[in-house]
Amino acid sequence: MIAALSVPAVLALFLGCATVIAICGVMMTGRADTLADRTGLGEALVGALILGAATSLSGTVVSVTAALDGRASLAFSNSIGGIAAQTAFLAIADMSFRRANLEHAAAEATNLIQGVLLIALLSLPLVALTAPEVTLWAMHPVSYAIPLVYLGGMAVSRQVRQTPMWRPVETSDTRADTPEEEEQETKRQSTLRIGAEFAALMAVMGFAGWLIAQSGSALIDQIGLSASLVGALMTAVATSLPELVTTLAAVRRGALQLAVGGIIGGNMFDTLFLTLSDAAYRDGSLYHAATGEDYFWIATGIMMTTALLAGLIVRERHGPARMGVDSLTLILIYLGAIAIQAVR
Repeated sequence: MIAALSVPAVLALFLGCATVIAICGVMMTGRADTLADRTGLGEALVGALILGAATSLSGTVVSVTAALDGRASLAFSNSIGGIAAQTAFLAIADMSFRRANLEHAAAEATNLIQGVLLIALLSLPLVALTAPEVTLWAMHPVSYAIPLVYLGGMAVSRQVRQTPMWRPVETSDTRADTPEEEEQETKRQSTLRIGAEFAALMAVMGFAGWLIAQSGSALIDQIGLSASLVGALMTAVATSLPELVTTLAAVRRGALQLAVGGIIGGNMFDTLFLTLSDAAYRDGSLYHAATGEDYFWIATGIMMTTALLAGLIVRERHGPARMGVDSLTLILIYLGAIAIQAVR
């Protein structure tokens, strides 16, 4: 039905769904922060496990829907392109946090180990590409390895959270992850109700993601755009809007570890799209059906995550243009990647 719509109507639907996803993302941030305090998991871990997974739901739907339709490039590039966009969002959040460089104030060992895990997860598709094109139950072996590495990494992250072997040096600009006084409205709500509201918002985002997948496919067919371009720079950015709004909202609330952890956690969860997409893709290995343009975003994601980790380790207090050098590097890498993709 969507494929029969005119191009302006498809674009309007695309933008409308992106707006719905963004609004839901804002509403989810406060609930995630409350759950972090009530459960004792901490902002960094809740950002990775709960908020990261929830805000990635619409992107999951896009990738799986594209794979079911046999659009390997769209499924792959949507998964990986979102990682680059979401990491660039941290630079925007850094500009909005006036007190100090965000990576300085949000020092947290859990975010560091999750960044290392993300690089490992991004390396696995490269292993699949250079390995023989074999499948086990219609899926490449790497697709089985990705969720195992993810779950193992989450267990290590929780251990680091509970029994850290080192702590960042505290400064006057460091913001510690400590439970905060709840607002009167949430005090009257049970944890079960907050969790149910969170789940309902996830469902809305999932449906909006399905509509974005259909409208993205229609744009590929009607305008003749590259599937990799649509996946990395349109559907990926649209379904990544929750990460932008939740990150900015978390910084505004002072939940800095939640902001950084939500981005890194969402990026890690995005790699699971590849496993689900490979399962949905019925024409062989998804990794070998993807194009060089798609793998370009893998390299971009690794470069940007490395820059982010460097910023979290160096912890520069202040930098040019009210942002850290690491945030400036993230913007330059992302804009450079877009420019290269556009001239191909």
